[in-house]
Amino acid sequence: MFICFLRVLVIYPIIVFGVRLMGKRQIGELQPTELVISMLISNAATLPLEEQELPLFMGIIPVLMLISFEILLSWGTLRRRRLRALLLGSPQVIIREGEMQQGAMRALRLSLDDLMTALRGQGIFDVTEVQYAVVETNGTISAYPKPESRPVTCGDLHVQGEKGDPPAVLIADGCISAQGLRDAGITPERLRGILRAQAVPPEDVFLLTAGKDGLRCLVKKTLSAGEGDGIR
Repeated sequence: MFICFLRVLVIYPIIVFGVRLMGKRQIGELQPTELVISMLISNAATLPLEEQELPLFMGIIPVLMLISFEILLSWGTLRRRRLRALLLGSPQVIIREGEMQQGAMRALRLSLDDLMTALRGQGIFDVTEVQYAVVETNGTISAYPKPESRPVTCGDLHVQGEKGDPPAVLIADGCISAQGLRDAGITPERLRGILRAQAVPPEDVFLLTAGKDGLRCLVKKTLSAGEGDGIR
């Protein structure tokens, strides 16, 4: 048991570091090559954990080789369009000019239920509102609504909106974010002044957001669920 524990301590950080090198993606956003590499890495890493008589390097070396191969492959697909099309495929149009391309959907084995599920995830509940839709290489569906179904923007109304970055999180669950302070352009001294004005210490703050124009949202911690106490 102790040997297995030591092996986990060695293999786990190697896999975490390798996944960080491969990039940050959710499972649903993985390209086919990335999904295959992830599956192979998981299988290679479990061998020295399940078979105690196998040397540890029998699991580490394949994992490092797979990670290196994926990094080289990603560079190759980035620079070579033909290689990218061969390994990753190309987007497929399934709705064009408001009409569903049934042949493309059959080729992709995409059912109407799958299509409607993807559209509902984008806030579209009526397929007749879609002008154009495409299945991306990672399997996700991107939809472009018809003009009459698109949300109204400030540009449509010829209104000049406020320019600026979104509010930054300064405190999350009692922890002060140095990155958030930099993003909002707020110094620690100014943060302390904001907290004094609200008569609350940082450890009692559940969420505090602010922009360059000042405080946006302050939510205090509560003792039990349902006791909402916030300033917005």
